[in-house]
Amino acid sequence: MIIGEIQKTGTDKIIVTVKEFKGKTYIDVRTFFENDEGEMIPTKKGVSLTPENLDELIRLLTEAKGKLPG
Repeated sequence: MIIGEIQKTGTDKIIVTVKEFKGKTYIDVRTFFENDEGEMIPTKKGVSLTPENLDELIRLLTEAKGKLPG
């Protein structure tokens, strides 16, 4: 299930999905590219997280955002 996407560059997008694998639920954040037929194809660039790891990633990203200037 696609949750959302962020335009990266040209035809590349970062797509966030929720998926199941071997009976467990994961949040996948992955770079996709558009092929010649207009299909979005996943790359190896990305990460799959458990719901528990997602909470920690959100905490770390929030902390990193707080360190940005401005």
